[in-house]
Amino acid sequence: MYTTKGLDFSTKHPALIVGPPYSGVKERGPGIYAQEMAKRGYVALAFDPSFNGFRGGEPHHVSSPDIFVEDFMASVDYLGTRDYVDRDRIGVIGICGSGSFALSAAQVDMRIKAVATASMVDISAAQQQGTKDERQARLTEIGEQRYVDFTSDQPFMGPRGSALADETDDPVFREFGDFYFTSRGWHPNAITTVALSSSMSFMNFNLLDKIAEISTRPIMLIVGENVFSKGFSEMAFAAAQDPKELVMVPNANHIDLYDDLKTIPFDQLQQFFDSSLYRLTN
Repeated sequence: MYTTKGLDFSTKHPALIVGPPYSGVKERGPGIYAQEMAKRGYVALAFDPSFNGFRGGEPHHVSSPDIFVEDFMASVDYLGTRDYVDRDRIGVIGICGSGSFALSAAQVDMRIKAVATASMVDISAAQQQGTKDERQARLTEIGEQRYVDFTSDQPFMGPRGSALADETDDPVFREFGDFYFTSRGWHPNAITTVALSSSMSFMNFNLLDKIAEISTRPIMLIVGENVFSKGFSEMAFAAAQDPKELVMVPNANHIDLYDDLKTIPFDQLQQFFDSSLYRLTN
């Protein structure tokens, strides 16, 4: 939980929930967003997704579209029962994969009054890419792995990166490698992959099939101008109804919107939430 210094706990304040990139933890981007928005007067909660980071639950490092969406709704439960939080002024910020979970939560949780995403990736859409034959081949592999996992102590996690990428690697992998495998983004509680079996549920359920029902609550989608993930935000923007805003950040890559204080448009984020949550400003 992040609050501004000297916060008056005898009165109620607007609040924000910040979710991490897919397979990420709160100590990375969420803490940066939460701290900056706390400086601007918001109570901000950054969390680890279920089964990840400091969170409990076994087996660890698995994921689920339903549970990861529930994490946002459970965070609303918590914030909305704090004496110093105005439960009618709660918004969410989702970074990368959490962007799709945040939007999905807002589809059904009317207590979420505004949603902002940064470098949003729709994990369900990403997992469902390819032809029917390609998907069924992956599902056959996952099904066989589930037998192995069932007789093991831990599910199969797949290969984990441990070194910087070089110029021979895929540009997207290099971008993630420069973040996750350096002091910039490395954390002992974080991983660079999740259990292979987790993909099955994402291939079966669509996270954003009801995005139009978030209206009339506002959405802001922030994305780098020329990044590989831009299409996810553009598709979400096209499917959503007003009020909505697509913010293109010049010269920003996907990872820059995780933690680069000079790149993340915090002034626009503040204006968005100030307006959306009907916050009185001086």
